[in-house]
Amino acid sequence: METSEPAGLDTLYADAHILVFNKPSGLLSVPGRGDDKQDCLSARAQRAYPDALVVHRLDMSTSGLIVMARGIAMQRLLNAAFAGREVAKRYTAVVAGRPDGEHGQIDLPILVDWPNRPLRKIDWEHGKPSCTRWRVLETMDGSTRLELEPVTGRSHQLRVHLAAIGHPILGDALYAPATVQAMAGRLLLHASSLALQHPATGVARHWDCAAAF
Repeated sequence: METSEPAGLDTLYADAHILVFNKPSGLLSVPGRGDDKQDCLSARAQRAYPDALVVHRLDMSTSGLIVMARGIAMQRLLNAAFAGREVAKRYTAVVAGRPDGEHGQIDLPILVDWPNRPLRKIDWEHGKPSCTRWRVLETMDGSTRLELEPVTGRSHQLRVHLAAIGHPILGDALYAPATVQAMAGRLLLHASSLALQHPATGVARHWDCAAAF
């Protein structure tokens, strides 16, 4: 039985099979280690929708669209859709400087930086193939607003790729130099669009959620 939403939970869509939320920046997707890291999107979702199950995640500092499954059967179907790259995702980011051209593609292999976990790094020998497409949305003074499409779904992929080509995301405490970190009070990365085939009905569904920056 569904209950009223707890404070801080922004439900954009809900039916008997799936849920779509707008996660705020600064909120974990799932619980972390320690009592101070138990407040998270999945815990809030399960208080309102007890059968809500995690399918994918966003970094704590990233805001935007997350889909969750209602029940094990839907979780399996959605997990398969994500694994099969059948879910289309777009992000909005503000990066330092101005990339060359109006659009492009970043193909750089990513590997966990084991001595410095949770950081990732570019590693041509051992890294996993990783691809990000980008398109300029707006040019500003010293920065550029981009639309990003992660073709692959590596952890920290967008942040690592943009930093690697010399245009780190503003406010990125992990991969940007101090001067770029200081250009924003938070990571300016937002999951702004999500499209998939509904796992129960087969109908194509699409959600948009504009960035608040």
